[in-house]
Order: sequence, then C-alpha cells, then structure tokens
Amino acid sequence: MSLMIWQDSLDTGIEVIDEQHRRIVSMINQLHQAQTGASALAVAEVLDELVDYTLSHFAFEEELMEEAGYPFSAAHRRVHEVFTKRVSEYRMRFQAGEDVVDELKSMLSRWLFNHIRNDDKAYSEQVRRHLDRFAREHQQGGWLARTVHRLFPRHGHHHAH
Repeated sequence: MSLMIWQDSLDTGIEVIDEQHRRIVSMINQLHQAQTGASALAVAEVLDELVDYTLSHFAFEEELMEEAGYPFSAAHRRVHEVFTKRVSEYRMRFQAGEDVVDELKSMLSRWLFNHIRNDDKAYSEQVRRHLDRFAREHQQGGWLARTVHRLFPRHGHHHAH
C-alpha cells in the first residue's frame, strides 16, 4: 500500500473535523512508515495512538451531532461502534503477536474514506449551520474549545502541519 493522500473531496467544511480526519490519515501513514522501519515497538506505539485518537474523534463527532440536534446521530454512533469493535480486535490480535498491520491499514483507509464521504458528509451541513450560530452566540464557540480540550488532552490544540 502506498501512502494515503488527502483528497479535497474528503473535506466536510467543518474545520475542526477536517483537521482530525487529516490527522488520522497522517497517522495511518505513520503506521506505514513505522512498519517499513521494522520495529515492532514503533508499530505498537503508532497503533495505540491511532486507535486512541480515532476513538476521541468519534466521541467528538458524536457530541457535535447531538449538540446540533442531528436526527441521525444514533445511527452514526452505531457505525462508530461497529468500527471500534473491529479496531479493538485488530489491536488484540496484534498484541497476541499476529502481523495484522497490512490488514488494519487497508481496512482503516477504506473505511475512513467511505465514512467521511458518506456518513460525515451527511451531517456536515446541519452541524456547520449549528456551529456558525453557536460561534456567534458563545463568543467564538467556548463549547467547541472545551470539548476539544476534554477529548484530546494529550494532543493539545495544534493544527495539522
């Protein structure tokens, strides 16, 4: 598998979400690079970070949808749950010494692109309208900043490079 390239068609127009998606893509690429470096430890570290970050991202997306009153947020959350289960299984197999990295990478990249293009695009319009209103009412979206800090404490609030 070659490195994943971000495509404009993946933009949801919600800056904070796009930033998180880009970050997941770059972590999948990091996983690819760690793997070619052939250090099991590096792979394990990236894998853990990728899984943790993806779960934080899901939690963030879910709160955003709830907050915006998106009618299909329960269905979207179920999609996340299924995916989370699959990723956890991969992590367990990896910890048991199986080489699952190639499988995991292709599953993640396929899933991420499909999920962003379909599920995430579906909510983006409503959430974006809501966030615009929100930012006006709450002096630059205090809710957003607080939620980002709570869910991503380890990453601080930095922008993807």
